[in-house]
Amino acid sequence: MKLVEPPSCSAASTVVFIGRNHRGQWVAQQQNGLYGGLFVNRAQAVKYALFENGQHPEMIVELSREIELDMRGETASFPAIRVA
Repeated sequence: MKLVEPPSCSAASTVVFIGRNHRGQWVAQQQNGLYGGLFVNRAQAVKYALFENGQHPEMIVELSREIELDMRGETASFPAIRVA
């Protein structure tokens, strides 16, 4: 029997954006809006992103401008820096 992992935990993870919203809270959000959350600090946002993307730091992008948590899958293209 072959075990299949859910999409948010697969090795072929998608990009997770992290950054601050207009209130200064840290946001982590998968690029298609499949998962995300608000966090009290950057470390917790990164920890969550790593957990959700299967421990792939190269797939985490820290945005240089504000990002709002949007679970509709409409994450825009933003200037960014790689965390890893």
